[in-house]
Amino acid sequence: MNAALEFIDRVGIVCSRLAGWLFFAIGLMITYEVVARYVFNAPTIWAEEMSRFFQVWAVYLGAAYVLRYRYLIRITLLTDHIGPLGRRISEAFSLFVIGAVCVVAIVWGIEIVAESVRFSRTTSTMLDVPQWTTELAIPVGCGLLLLQCLAQFVRLARVSDVDAGRIEEQL
Repeated sequence: MNAALEFIDRVGIVCSRLAGWLFFAIGLMITYEVVARYVFNAPTIWAEEMSRFFQVWAVYLGAAYVLRYRYLIRITLLTDHIGPLGRRISEAFSLFVIGAVCVVAIVWGIEIVAESVRFSRTTSTMLDVPQWTTELAIPVGCGLLLLQCLAQFVRLARVSDVDAGRIEEQL
């Protein structure tokens, strides 16, 4: 089981690094577009669409890493006052909700991707990129996030009652 958890974590780390490079590439593309447009009066036809494409993929690829290392925005007004057991229940409920949303997004995302492939949908830009290339980010990213939810749930279940007060450090 530890090997599976470590594998899920490693996949999340690799995807987060890829997401970081995608964000870096977005910065380069936008910089290039600004210079081309305002300095040389020669805008590109690809920079805006490709930067949106990269941004969608980067966000979804980075989601599992964000969950694993607890970088999600959290409101702790209540959880700071409910004790260790209450925090465990709250954490489990949060993981359940995130996982449920992921399952719905995966199912609908796969249907949308399949439909785009079936009807050969493309973007309404000059590049005419197949629509499924962007839409595929949703089931892939939510699949990674679901795996990370399951890993976090296993970690939460392993925390002993004695250590429950230190959930933050162990997860």
